[in-house]
Amino acid sequence: MEHINLESFRVTEPIQLSNRKTNLHLEVDDEVVEKELRRTRKKLGKLQDTMYAHGKYAALICLQGMDTAGKDSLIREVFKDFNVRGVEVHSFKVPTELELKHDYIWRHYIALPARGKFGVFNRTHYENVLVTRVHPEYILSENIPSVNSVEDIDDAFWDARFEQINNFEKHISDNGTIIFKFFLHLSKEEQKNRLLRRLDKKEKNWKFSAGDLKERKLWDNYQVCYEDALNRTSKPHAPWYTIPADNKPVARYMVAKILYDALKAYTDIQEPELDDKTKAHLSEYKNALENE
Repeated sequence: MEHINLESFRVTEPIQLSNRKTNLHLEVDDEVVEKELRRTRKKLGKLQDTMYAHGKYAALICLQGMDTAGKDSLIREVFKDFNVRGVEVHSFKVPTELELKHDYIWRHYIALPARGKFGVFNRTHYENVLVTRVHPEYILSENIPSVNSVEDIDDAFWDARFEQINNFEKHISDNGTIIFKFFLHLSKEEQKNRLLRRLDKKEKNWKFSAGDLKERKLWDNYQVCYEDALNRTSKPHAPWYTIPADNKPVARYMVAKILYDALKAYTDIQEPELDDKTKAHLSEYKNALENE
């Protein structure tokens, strides 16, 4: 498993999604991959405890991908060994009436993790340059003063929105949030298989929506928008990783390993030591408790 060059999946220069793998074939079976995932997520859980005690960094994990890419199950499996107080998951749906009365980043900003915690965004602020770009009419519900019709949503509008997102991420990074952005890169054929499983298995029927098929017809549009978003917003302080998503166990392992390796490199993340005065009286405090 160590031979996987995880850095090669980081977006460091302009990419074409059509040239990026959707399935990473390893020379081991899924059982071995899942064993490595369990080992890595336990180490991640311990590292999160240290981050919580240290209290100077937060970690924000952003997950994007087409429908059925495996975001929900990845969250379940990667963060299974975390103390529940140390991780918060937010799944962003269609904006509420209250959210639409604020700017589009507001609901994401108020959901950011506190220092010492992990925050997971299941769908993210990037929906505002993805689904709204495929369906620009959705922008009209934001009631932006300068936008009165779809014709007002031109290239300059999207340029400005990308700049706003980059500024948002730079701001939170400068203030102690370590950002990871993962695009779960699914093939169209595998999405078809997963949608069919939702129809074939009664216990998974609830996951299916006729809207999934409507959006599937816009697959190519979404790929263009994703590619542009990744290329415009992958920065050293907020990198994108394209994760091959056709094989769920491999995708989960890759995300966990990338998180652990990157966070472990922060050598200043250490559990705080007791002050000298408290250290000098440890035996006294212990004796007082034992002799109650």
